[in-house]
Amino acid sequence: MDIRLGNGFDVHAFEKGDHVILCGVRIAHDRALKGHSDADVAMHALTDAILGALAEGDIGAHFPPSDARWKGAPSSIFLRKAAELVRARGGRIANCDLTIICERPRLRPHIAAMRENLAAILKVEASRVSVKATTTEQLGFTGREEGIAALATAAIIIGD
Repeated sequence: MDIRLGNGFDVHAFEKGDHVILCGVRIAHDRALKGHSDADVAMHALTDAILGALAEGDIGAHFPPSDARWKGAPSSIFLRKAAELVRARGGRIANCDLTIICERPRLRPHIAAMRENLAAILKVEASRVSVKATTTEQLGFTGREEGIAALATAAIIIGD
């Protein structure tokens, strides 16, 4: 049995808009996240964590922002591909843990929907997906509400 861990980190700045997308869930907000795709900072961090566990580079290596195909694309495409790479190697996702860092919007009311959505994309039980939210106590760029950051860890098992 080959047990592997990976981590991912991503940041997106705010721009004009009326919602953010986090873990594939649309959340009303007075701004949007800026990015080449749908700017789902949480899914990007989790995708990188899974790719890292596989030693397969990062999201930009698989889905370069210079490629027009990914302009405005839903980040579920990226996460689904990472999960498929795990299965293609005869592996499975043991669990993943995601922390979203922002002052606003408030995420607690959306955590259950985020977990369920990620679990469906990854094809795992929701009990294998953790989503948490925290603030930086008004410190740094997230504290000044300039953007959102996300940190993820994924554990995968290849073989049994």
